Amino acid sequence: MSRNAARPLSPHLTIWRWGAHMLVSILHRATGTALAIGGGILFTWWLAAAASGPDSYANFRYYAVESAANDTLGCVINVLARIVVIGLTWSFFQHMFSGIRHFVLDTGAGYELKSNRTGAILTMVGSVLITALLWGYMMFARG
Repeated sequence: MSRNAARPLSPHLTIWRWGAHMLVSILHRATGTALAIGGGILFTWWLAAAASGPDSYANFRYYAVESAANDTLGCVINVLARIVVIGLTWSFFQHMFSGIRHFVLDTGAGYELKSNRTGAILTMVGSVLITALLWGYMMFARG
């Protein structure tokens, strides 16, 4: 049995046009993983700090919550912690909106190319917008 070597055995990535629905599918998996691992690490850190006593919990708050302006290491860790938490917030909203999109697709609606693309783009735009609004409120409205 001979095979044409120029033809791939299965559809290859170069054949498909990249679409928003592909990106949302990948983001759904990536954000789920980020929430599980990153959220688990932060939750474990918080839980261990809370269980270890007031000094340990104060140390956690110093690095993760409060502005640590007194020392360079504390400031760097505080900025990194805020970036991670903002990233986890975006991951949460992206994963949630993507899950809602998948729920709608499970009902049989939204498989038309235009509505599928629109729904995929709305999940990405919505997650960034809601994250920005939430963190803008938390940083500036609380005073």
